[in-house]
Amino acid sequence: MPVLKRHDPSSLWQVPEPFQAIYSHGVEVPSGARLLMISGQVGVDPEGKVADAFIPQCQQAMANVEAMLVAAGMQASDLVKVTYYLTHAADLADLTMLRQKRWASIRPPAVTTLVVSALARPEFLIEIEAMAATTDTYSGGD
Repeated sequence: MPVLKRHDPSSLWQVPEPFQAIYSHGVEVPSGARLLMISGQVGVDPEGKVADAFIPQCQQAMANVEAMLVAAGMQASDLVKVTYYLTHAADLADLTMLRQKRWASIRPPAVTTLVVSALARPEFLIEIEAMAATTDTYSGGD
C-alpha cells in the first residue's frame, strides 16, 4: 500500500525547528487509505468532569482524540490534519509544549490553530478536531 506523504516545499516558509515534529504544510493521503474524521474533542473526561485549567483540559482533549484513534485501530502518528481551537492566546505556549511531548512525529500532521472568543460551553478552554488516515487494514470496531 502507498504511504502517507508530507509536503513541506522549499517554496513556502520553512517550518522552524521546534515545530518540525508537530507541523507539516500539507499531508497527502493516497487512494484506498482508511480515513477517520474526529469531531471536536474537549477536555471532558468519561465521567463528564471538566478541569478548570488549560493544561489538564488539553491533556484530556488529547486523550479523547487518542481514544477515538484506538477505537479505529489507529494511533497518533496517523493524524494527518489537526485543528486546535483555544479561547486564550496566552495558552499557545502550553499547547505547543503538550503537542511536542505527546504528538511529536517524524511525519507530523497539517495543523491549524485558532484563537476563538468562546466554545460550546463557557468552561471549555480548548477543542481539538482531527483527521487520521492509515493504509493499514483494520478488522475491529466498536
